[in-house]
Amino acid sequence: MSGRERVRRSALRWVLLLQGGALLMPFFLLAMVALGLAVPGVVPLGPPLAWQFAGLGLALPVAALTGLLLPPLRALEASAVRTLCGVPREALATGPATSWASRRRTAAWFTLHAGVGAVVSGMTLAVPPMAVVLLVYPLFPVLQEVEWSWPWDHAGAAVWTAPPAGCALLLGLAAVAHGTGALLARCAPVLLGPTPADRLAAAERRAADLAERNRLARELHDSVGHALSAVSLQAGAARHVLDTDPRFTREALAAIEETARNAVTELDSVLGVLGLPGHPDSPDRPGHSGRSGRPQGHRQQPGDGGPGRAPSLADGLEPLLARTRATGAEVRLTLDPGLGPLEELPYEVSAAAFRIVQEGLSNALRHAPGAPVRITLEAHRAPRGPELVLAAENPVPDVPVPARASGGRGLSGIAERARLLGGSARAGPEDGVWRLTARLPLRPAPATGPRTSTSTGTEADMGTGTTTSGETNADAGADTDTETSTDTVAEAGRESSG
Repeated sequence: MSGRERVRRSALRWVLLLQGGALLMPFFLLAMVALGLAVPGVVPLGPPLAWQFAGLGLALPVAALTGLLLPPLRALEASAVRTLCGVPREALATGPATSWASRRRTAAWFTLHAGVGAVVSGMTLAVPPMAVVLLVYPLFPVLQEVEWSWPWDHAGAAVWTAPPAGCALLLGLAAVAHGTGALLARCAPVLLGPTPADRLAAAERRAADLAERNRLARELHDSVGHALSAVSLQAGAARHVLDTDPRFTREALAAIEETARNAVTELDSVLGVLGLPGHPDSPDRPGHSGRSGRPQGHRQQPGDGGPGRAPSLADGLEPLLARTRATGAEVRLTLDPGLGPLEELPYEVSAAAFRIVQEGLSNALRHAPGAPVRITLEAHRAPRGPELVLAAENPVPDVPVPARASGGRGLSGIAERARLLGGSARAGPEDGVWRLTARLPLRPAPATGPRTSTSTGTEADMGTGTTTSGETNADAGADTDTETSTDTVAEAGRESSG
């Protein structure tokens, strides 16, 4: 650090000290008035000087009480310290003092700041005028005729000792200001820094932000990724039958339009979670739950569908199946009567189940184009309570479709969705059929940690998007691959339209 920077930093710390004296002044005046009323003959701010120090001593406990009872004071003091003392931002707390431990530290800091600042402020007011008089004392005889309360005699030849004494006073004031400023800079991180509770709260906020980002990434992958896969297949099928089957081409183009429109709607609902002002799904909207865009305790009602929230089985399953069938794929849906109306399912369970079905259909379209897909939704009784069991099955193709090396987000996202609801998921080939199965409790309970599968042979490692079997649904990990063979889809499309 250069000499100029040192001088600038010392000057700024001096300003912080003067600020502390100014903050203590109301308490000091109140203490002096109380002394004047309690002790006869005491004149506020008058001689002797001992009464002023007594007022200072009475003002400090009141200042400490203020720091203890005023939580926002920590944020204000930390801001002043960062600006004037040069203390790094990360070394100081940014918010108000919420715990009693942080309040006690704030009270100690405020008392130190105000007390030391009051002393330095008093010296700053008194020392410079006295030093100036001493510096010019030998040059003005009129000053020598005044009776000064000097600690030594400046008469005669000793008159020239006055200027050095004035310089010594100024240097002493600068040294005191520099030392006390350094003391405050050293104590600030200890007294105004984050407490263990603050660090824990900050870590929890970062973890919540990361979880929210991961959730948004899953939503974008599931909604937009499925739409792009369907559009790619529909466009490829339409291109192959453009001259021979205009009817199917028109239907494919209409399906592409509808798929793109729905993808934009879902993208808008996901972006609304980011908190855009005025957005219907913004977290600052009254009644917003902060996760699904619904008030707490809400259950699905018929006709709830629309923008501003993630789709669910009740309002999104039939359109999803229709868009998938528009690619030429044969999709069969089996609903267990014991499951009841889909509108009565808890929203979080229904939304997660919809995304799992969507990902299963996307994988089938990518890796087994033209193969029939069977979707099953059943209600099961488990020891821990009723469960929604959903399965997506399709034959494993004889010739695997080439897949990109990057991927694996879809299956791991399915496992994460199931785990967050206290359920489980598995995927893998079984007897020539690729089967994706998920179990979701109808009374969701928070999961305590990652679930590890103990099955062997056919179960996919859902946490990494890889499988334990050599035969897979054309590389299950490559969930984001959209390059598929369209010849089979075109042929299936002509058969379905005929």
